Amino acid sequence: RISKAKISSIPNSTNNAAATTTMTKPLIIATPILAAAFGYLAGLQPTGEWRWFSWHPFLMVLAFVGFMGSGSMIKKMGGYTNTKVHGILGSLGTMCALGGFYVIYTNKNELGKDHFTTPHGKAGLLCLIGSIMVGSAGGVFLHPDFGVDKTNKTIRKVHSWASRFVIGLGWLACFSGLRTIAANDPKMLAGYVIPMLCLVPQVLVPGMTKAK
Repeated sequence: RISKAKISSIPNSTNNAAATTTMTKPLIIATPILAAAFGYLAGLQPTGEWRWFSWHPFLMVLAFVGFMGSGSMIKKMGGYTNTKVHGILGSLGTMCALGGFYVIYTNKNELGKDHFTTPHGKAGLLCLIGSIMVGSAGGVFLHPDFGVDKTNKTIRKVHSWASRFVIGLGWLACFSGLRTIAANDPKMLAGYVIPMLCLVPQVLVPGMTKAK
């Protein structure tokens, strides 16, 4: 038999999940917009002028914070459509990361500098490779329409944690790059760190929203 206490708790759990979903939806929409705005401001550092290099921080912040962050949040809402949108946003993030990589690679070539000599550069390369691998595995194995093993719980779990690792490392790589170009602007650094800390529970911590 189901106790009265358990029965009475069911509506509360449903209401809490609905409230969480209601709060998450605006955040999913706002995150790429705010990431693009911050990426633009980061691109103006430190000279205040937009140049070829400026596309690197813009695209990387948009990739790992904007698209991948929103993709993680919408996946936690569950459902067929949300899962497909999650994949689309992740793919957009990977394409932006590839664009950001192309910009910095060509910029270093033009300046005659070596590649991947700093922790920031190595972390960025790892993030790029990781996002390609995680996205490819998700498409092949877990796509809701044609995934070859979309119900495999082990693959789903590995994909979920690997994605969080890539996103989290991407955030750190973006911050390390920002420290290089905006070291003398504490407001700029705080403007990145504080929103990231607010997004950690929604993006990097599993199980904060109820899957459908």
